[in-house]
Amino acid sequence: MLLTRRSLPGPRVPSWPDARRAFRGWRRTRPFWAGLLLVLGGAELLVVPLSPVTVLVSLGLGGLAAIGIGLALIVAGLFLWYAPAARRYVSLNALILSVLSFAATNLGGFLVGMALGIAGSAMGFGWTPSARPSGGPAGEGSGAPSRESGGGGPKALAAVLPVVLLATVGTPAAHRAEAAPRDDGVRAAAVPPTVRTTLFAPHGFAFAGVTRVPTAHGPLKVMVLTMRAASLADYRMTTRDGGGAELALGADTLELSGRVTLYLTRFSGCLEGLLCVTFSPDGLPVPPVVPPFVFMTDVTAEQALVTSDLIVADRLTLDARERS
Repeated sequence: MLLTRRSLPGPRVPSWPDARRAFRGWRRTRPFWAGLLLVLGGAELLVVPLSPVTVLVSLGLGGLAAIGIGLALIVAGLFLWYAPAARRYVSLNALILSVLSFAATNLGGFLVGMALGIAGSAMGFGWTPSARPSGGPAGEGSGAPSRESGGGGPKALAAVLPVVLLATVGTPAAHRAEAAPRDDGVRAAAVPPTVRTTLFAPHGFAFAGVTRVPTAHGPLKVMVLTMRAASLADYRMTTRDGGGAELALGADTLELSGRVTLYLTRFSGCLEGLLCVTFSPDGLPVPPVVPPFVFMTDVTAEQALVTSDLIVADRLTLDARERS
């Protein structure tokens, strides 16, 4: 008997074209590019506070917010890759975080991370599974996803949603909310004093609406800002009404705590120390969600009234001088 040696086939190593074909098939069944943009945007938000660049807006709470939002965007991108069925819920939350990063972090990673996050969120929200022919190769038949009916609706909404959200952030909010008028008998100054501070750091900040406070010369339209507490550095307040002496109240630091409410006719300062904005009752660019890590520098405000459970001042001074 003649015995012949037959070699058994070994494991087949996929070639480069086969690997590319498999990756292409995997990519087409999920919002791959949307997830990639979210991952890149989150990575950019992470890199900015961890880099040695000295021009960073803040390395404190702003840096922590950048790390948190950056990680959340990366996780959202991975969800779009490995759980595409939840793409709309994930994309909507990623869009809100991307817009929120502008104020909560270093201007959204100097706009780069925010822009990548918004673009990836819109693409992920509007993505629909690609259609496959019914007579395709084995493994790509009835079990493969088909194009959803009415796919143009989600795509159109994805294009409009970021614009609407950004417009909501920048739209004047004078008519968004009307706070209840004060009726406790306390009258504000007819001409609000001017307050200046180098740093204004609120805690639990919220916009309560626009109202009117009584003064000796009639009601005064003001915006109402509430917070749990607030810290002010280099506080200076100067009266602006009355015909006699001008009073100037100053303190190195001023700490307000417990049901703090500010009634302001004007408020201007530099958000996160970089982006300078002005708020007023008639044109108030207040976003629907106020980030918890916001602070302002070089603040100037016209303060009609302020209420707080506790006010602690360090090195309080009071000066009076005749008006010129």
